Amino acid sequence: MHEPTLRHDWRLDEIEALFALPFNDLLFQAQQMHRQHFDANQVQVSTLLSIKTGACPEDCKYCPQSGHYATGLDKEKLLEIEAVIAQAEAAREAGASRFCMGAAWRSPTARDLPAVLEMVRRVKALGLETCMTLGMLAPEQAGQLAEAGLDYYNHNLDTSPEYYGEIITTRTYADRLETLGNVRQAGMKVCSGGILGMGEAPRDRAALLQQLATLDPHPESVPINQLVKVPGTPLEDAEDLDPFEFVRAIAVARILMPRSHVRLSAGREEMSEPTQALAFLAGANSIFYGDRLLTTANPQAERDRALLARLGIRFETRTLDDAPAIQHAAPAVMSETFAETPYYDAAQR
Repeated sequence: MHEPTLRHDWRLDEIEALFALPFNDLLFQAQQMHRQHFDANQVQVSTLLSIKTGACPEDCKYCPQSGHYATGLDKEKLLEIEAVIAQAEAAREAGASRFCMGAAWRSPTARDLPAVLEMVRRVKALGLETCMTLGMLAPEQAGQLAEAGLDYYNHNLDTSPEYYGEIITTRTYADRLETLGNVRQAGMKVCSGGILGMGEAPRDRAALLQQLATLDPHPESVPINQLVKVPGTPLEDAEDLDPFEFVRAIAVARILMPRSHVRLSAGREEMSEPTQALAFLAGANSIFYGDRLLTTANPQAERDRALLARLGIRFETRTLDDAPAIQHAAPAVMSETFAETPYYDAAQR
């Protein structure tokens, strides 16, 4: 089959037309695109660890870590390097190929950055892909992270430019795009997506995907989060998103960004197994794996393994030039240390 040229000029009306397709037709198109670029029966597996929790100065209305809201979350200091490495080793043993580290900062501080850089070096030495989400990055900070060997940097756009001000006021959309530009300029891969179910209109979901799909190159990872409604945040009573609308967004993301890993991210705890299966059919081929995503629940590892086994989906494998192949058939039992880790919540930063 002839491989179409990747597009970076998607118009909003074209994307809305994809969303409006009959559900079966949309999934058929997405599945065709998915199979051109990936094994349809593999998922890339990441784990996320909070290396610094709580008291974030930003006012993101979805986030339990914001210092603006009373969510009962305790403030914690930056984790010790050895504690992070122990969790990375446990994640690798449990089958993860990528280890993501998140800090509730507006941006990294000069005081903390050296420890963060050492975490990157040490985790990468384990043979894992490395990813971090630390807030906004200046060009020199992005350069330091790239030099340390960071593979991916996560910085989500969250929603459309038009709806963004309803969700966040302490950081602009332009700030987010500037950070993504700094990450690219430094030579790192981009992980960027958004959150659905925050009260946005269908047009906002299309406009979010347009922003991502017109980046050149496309983000290598595109996390699609479903809002986790945390008591104490302004969005705790947001109306539930129709599961079919969530799956539609996965399918459209796959069509627009065919070579990207589209990640089924936050909100899986509230999703039924049939909804998750439809998301995989629609082109999702990456998940967060573990019992928690920082401060909110994630489907337990045993349940994940059982569901993937029933669907015939395998863990994606990865071999590094300077490391042995990592085997990703998940072990029967997860290490207790790994299972109790507070995983980073939703890559919603």
